[in-house]
Amino acid sequence: MADNDTQTGATEELGPEVGSEVAEPDFDHFAGILTDGLIGAVGGLVGTAAMTVGLFIASALNAFDMATFALLAELTGLGAVVPISPLALGYLIFLAGGMVTWPLLFASIGSYLPGEKFATKGLPYGFVLWTGFVLAFSEGIAAGLPTLVLYAVLTLVAHLAYGFSLGSVFDYLSDRPDTLV
Repeated sequence: MADNDTQTGATEELGPEVGSEVAEPDFDHFAGILTDGLIGAVGGLVGTAAMTVGLFIASALNAFDMATFALLAELTGLGAVVPISPLALGYLIFLAGGMVTWPLLFASIGSYLPGEKFATKGLPYGFVLWTGFVLAFSEGIAAGLPTLVLYAVLTLVAHLAYGFSLGSVFDYLSDRPDTLV
């Protein structure tokens, strides 16, 4: 009989029977998610702008070839569909990744990164992103150790600027009571 009472008590704790009540959509929660997504996009835009400045400096010093962005258009196959230059399309893909993909990942793992604020947490995050970038975008770099070292250093600084800027925007805009970040 004690087992029967335990089962009955457990059923009562689970709540009403299935189908007896329709759950109301939580629009406040959805609005918070949407707002956090916009914060991530703004942070990604600011971070990508900071990184682009660093990449332009590297390009001016012949340590980075901006034409490698055209590879993104070729790899995705969008170059055959979208009627703009492959370089511009590749940069737009790069920008979309910087505004959507990387900020979402940063928002999800940011609390596990070292640092007190998101701005300082963005520095190791930018470093991790750089490790893939430095290998993927090295095509077109002139042979020679000084150029490769300059490429590595300038792209690292650009990625640290991305992470710091992204985190700074998170710090600045996420100081709201209804944020999820």
